Amino acid sequence: MIVNHSPASSGRYIGSPSICVLPDGSYLASHDFFGKNSNERVAGEVKIFKSRDKGLTWHPIAEMTGQYWSKLFVHGKNTYILGTTKEYGDLVIRRSVDGGHHWTEPTDSLHGLLRRGRFHCAPTPVIEYKGRLWRAVEDAMGVVPGWGKMFEAFVMSISTNADLLDAANWRYTNALPYDSTYLEGKFGGWLEGNAVVLPDGGIRNLLRVHYQHKGEEKAAITNISPDGTTATFDGFIDFPGGAKKFNIRYDATTQLFWTLSNYVPAEYESDNQERVRNTLALCSSPDLRQWKVNHIVLQRANTAKHGFQYADWQFDGKDIIAVVRTAYDDAEGGADNQHNANYLTFQRVADFRQWK
Repeated sequence: MIVNHSPASSGRYIGSPSICVLPDGSYLASHDFFGKNSNERVAGEVKIFKSRDKGLTWHPIAEMTGQYWSKLFVHGKNTYILGTTKEYGDLVIRRSVDGGHHWTEPTDSLHGLLRRGRFHCAPTPVIEYKGRLWRAVEDAMGVVPGWGKMFEAFVMSISTNADLLDAANWRYTNALPYDSTYLEGKFGGWLEGNAVVLPDGGIRNLLRVHYQHKGEEKAAITNISPDGTTATFDGFIDFPGGAKKFNIRYDATTQLFWTLSNYVPAEYESDNQERVRNTLALCSSPDLRQWKVNHIVLQRANTAKHGFQYADWQFDGKDIIAVVRTAYDDAEGGADNQHNANYLTFQRVADFRQWK
């Protein structure tokens, strides 16, 4: 199901898909724009869409400027969007009290301007655990220059009873920097982390890893202290699709962690695994460390022009619902390439537990 379309000729590509389910059961989705004709380096542009019929139809309801790489989530009766102001911008959060139609402005530290600086993130989960909300982010002011290497991974958290727009209420772990000795010198950086709760307690941050090795992809695990102040590195794992952004959530019914990722089947292996995004796979793990591919959700053979990437998703009863940054054919010749998406699409994985 198409939520929005931005043709390659516009020079404005669809990024950062995000979705949440509102208390009344309707769906809210968002995306931003990147590319040569976007305003990403000055002030991010976000569009908000709503569906009142379980994703069959979507309608634009709001736009905002100065928001980027952002995640929608519901807390209490309100809806929030948390990200940066632009590419490598300040950390900001906005609140909507009317289901996404109107949003606050992050004018200062009391109204959503959380931290000034250069930050990086993606629409990965905001989770609740032991009376706090948790969210993974990266500091983009690392001492080692260059994309990937400059990202330092940390987790931010806040009491569930606090005002989320007040910067003083947020707590941050230390930021873990790039280390050139990791992965036998082939470590290119970590980014787009997922805050995850272990079944027996404790917070972890699972991160995408920039690691170029044909037939092999990795994710990184960091441990987060219970008080939300300390992060420590806990090693790398094999992870299908780990070179691209992924989201992880735990399902108590199956007692499994689930993700939608850009797994690379053997027939599509490449020296640049990070750009192979033609397959969207449903994967699971009992322990966050051992992962398997359960089901291929979407796949097309053209790795240069087709991409089903950056899936943000939620459990919705027996189903998984997702919005996907999609590079695909259209009447104008298709996407610019597999990375520079021309669609935001809605996907439903019906009865996902059948694939366990």
